[in-house]
Amino acid sequence: CLHLRRKFGDDYQVVTTSSSGSLAAQGPGQGPQQQLVPKKKRQRFVDKNGRCNVQHGNLGSETSRYSDLFTTLVDLKWRWNLFIFILTYTVAWLFMASMWWVIAYSRGDLNKAHVGNYTPCVANVYNFPSAFLFFIETEATIGYGYRYITDKCPEGIILFLFQSILGSIVDAFLIGCMFIKMSQPKKRAETLMFSEHAVISMRDGKLTLMFRVGNLRNSHMVSAQIRCKLLKSRQTPEGEFLPLDQLELDVGFSTGADQLFLVSPLTICHVIDAKSPFYDLSQRSMQSEQFEIVVILEGIVETTGMTCQARTSYTEDEVLWGHRFFPVISLEEGFFKVDYSQFHATFEVPTPPYSVKEQEEMLLMSSPLIAPAITNSKERHNSVECLDGLDDISTKFPSKLQKITGREDFPKKLLRMSSTTSEKAYSLGDLPMKLQRISSVPGNSEEKLVSKTTKMLSDPMSQSVADLPPKLQKMAGGVARMEGNLPAKLRKMNSDRFT
Repeated sequence: CLHLRRKFGDDYQVVTTSSSGSLAAQGPGQGPQQQLVPKKKRQRFVDKNGRCNVQHGNLGSETSRYSDLFTTLVDLKWRWNLFIFILTYTVAWLFMASMWWVIAYSRGDLNKAHVGNYTPCVANVYNFPSAFLFFIETEATIGYGYRYITDKCPEGIILFLFQSILGSIVDAFLIGCMFIKMSQPKKRAETLMFSEHAVISMRDGKLTLMFRVGNLRNSHMVSAQIRCKLLKSRQTPEGEFLPLDQLELDVGFSTGADQLFLVSPLTICHVIDAKSPFYDLSQRSMQSEQFEIVVILEGIVETTGMTCQARTSYTEDEVLWGHRFFPVISLEEGFFKVDYSQFHATFEVPTPPYSVKEQEEMLLMSSPLIAPAITNSKERHNSVECLDGLDDISTKFPSKLQKITGREDFPKKLLRMSSTTSEKAYSLGDLPMKLQRISSVPGNSEEKLVSKTTKMLSDPMSQSVADLPPKLQKMAGGVARMEGNLPAKLRKMNSDRFT
């Protein structure tokens, strides 16, 4: 098995055939009958070289597809362009030479050309080769002076005008087509290189999808811009199936990072957040996902001024989780050196195997500081309901107790003070630590009273009445004496209310 892998490479899987004809994978040295079966390759929408694997069929009429003759000729391969170029000029020259020979033949110039006092339509045209040479001299504006048109031939003058117009049209069409074909920046796009793999790792504390681009030529790409598309089939909630649905991957459009200064290799980053299509992607789920990332790099060639576009794609098998690219730029004496031997190289780095969504959920469950910020509105609502409940309970007290609670208004004050202080504490939790320390310093006696009261309510078993201000001590003492005379049910309600 090891010998076969060395011979054919790792792209083949060693299997054995049983007597029933089924295939079974074998390890090294586990069977005499071994065969090599190639692994099933992933069907790509865009090849690594940028070619799109799309074929158009059932168009109805092929003429509508090739109605634009000039663009069709430009899109043809070079061998067909050269064949059409040579064939068009050959046919045009033979046709026009035949027209000149027909005029000479109809006038009898072929037989009377050597008569001294006879004036032919075209001087010195005796046969078809001489008529062909006359056409070439006229078309190419060579003009040797031996063959020329005389004024005794009006049909020759008309044919000469038609020849000039037709020749200009053919030259403009074919020469223009060849010029556009030669000036196309397809070869320039081949000098724009993409990394073989994309990687996912942490950068600046965020899970990021990264790949690398580079320019192999010294001439720059003006106004270089990069875009990324995610191709993934999905089904809508209405049941509609969308094959190869295209989703945009943000590679810095909002910040301008998609505008590249492509002098040295750059690492393009897509931050995976709640707006990213990879928000639910984890290391485990990526093994069962099927997607393709299409990268499009556009720019203007500095030397020709023509727009150039380079494309590539990454399938889910070409995205490495927990890897990072090797640095390729080093500082030499007087210049920066780019080592393209490490352009595709990656190395492993510690990366959490969870998706961003899972990380946020775990952080929400494990961090106690996030809960007050989320339940702030609920706490305010519960405080209001508690105050309303106290009003209902006070109406059920005896008349003597109603007078005491109505005069002192002790529970409502404490609850209002505690709710206000809790809201302040929650708002301070969102500030930086330095601002929290500044904001936690009490500025007046009222804030001191609020903080002390809140501390007493947050831990009533550990605080004593002696720590309270004199006014609250009297109020607390009166309430304590009052609670001693209450029934057990009311004492329980009071204890539940304050705790």
